[in-house]
Amino acid sequence: MATELAKAYVGIIPSAEGITGNLAKVLEPEAESAGEKSGASLGGRLVSTLKGVMATAALGKALTDTLTEGGALEQSLGGVETLFKDNADTVKAYAQNAWQTAGLSANDYMETVTGFSASLLQGLGGDTATAAEVANMALTDMSDNANKMGTNMQDIQNAYQGFAKQNYTMLDNLKLGYGGTKTEMQRLLADAQKITGVKYDLDSLADVYTAIHVIQGGVDELNGGLGDVNKGLGITGTTAMEAYTTLAGSLAAMQASFKNVLGALTLGQDLQPSLDALAQSVVTFLTGNLLPDIWNILSALPGALGPRLCWTDLALHFPADSPKSLKTALLLSAIWCRALPQTPGR
Repeated sequence: MATELAKAYVGIIPSAEGITGNLAKVLEPEAESAGEKSGASLGGRLVSTLKGVMATAALGKALTDTLTEGGALEQSLGGVETLFKDNADTVKAYAQNAWQTAGLSANDYMETVTGFSASLLQGLGGDTATAAEVANMALTDMSDNANKMGTNMQDIQNAYQGFAKQNYTMLDNLKLGYGGTKTEMQRLLADAQKITGVKYDLDSLADVYTAIHVIQGGVDELNGGLGDVNKGLGITGTTAMEAYTTLAGSLAAMQASFKNVLGALTLGQDLQPSLDALAQSVVTFLTGNLLPDIWNILSALPGALGPRLCWTDLALHFPADSPKSLKTALLLSAIWCRALPQTPGR
């Protein structure tokens, strides 16, 4: 609806501007200048009305997004409770914090977990406590791999869900140096065994996920923390680090935490934890990444462009009828430029 209104706005306004003269002649034929007056009035009212409609449409879209996120979250919670039973709360807690550890909203986290947990539980003999830990490890590994290797997250999720069906054709999606065959997955398990000393079984999904975790640079928590992070590929922990230290990572964390607020709002959950997480993610994104990056760009410009950026004389001698906003912008640029440390060659 919002898209259709926007298209109508773009199509109507130029047309309205083009016919105001004719409209005015019909509405006020007795005055020569009335066309201008009447057309402007009618056009202004039309623009004002359409802006109001578009604002309403935007509000409607926000409400729709909120309800959609809440409905999806409700369904995901039901799936987690069905699969993990007494340990469902563990999965929910990991999901609530996934904006930070995996760059995912709670709903996205739980949707992915439920996609492979039936096979995971089957291999673990129904041990829901262990399954919750392995699932969290796998989700974090997926996100770490996507952030470090630049692979599309959906491709990685497809690969992990394929492993749950003993389909290894997408193993190469992980970019760990292994091809998409069963033989290559067996080679990965063997390489992980060399690091931890633990024999990994291809028929156990938990073993497969744990072996991948070891190769990416983690330790085998299921077997007492065996392994050596220095022998892995250094991928583990990338997402959590980037959520604080990079523009893209902090943006993903902020978007995920905002989705959590929408979901909690719809389901009537306690909003405070989600709002606290959102506030933290916004501060990290703005003060820790966006603003410093903008400052770095602005600081580098004078040295790169030379004195041409300092437009003091240009601003002061601009024609009197020049737009005030342009002169103000030029003056501010000049003040900012002069305040920066002088660089060689300026």
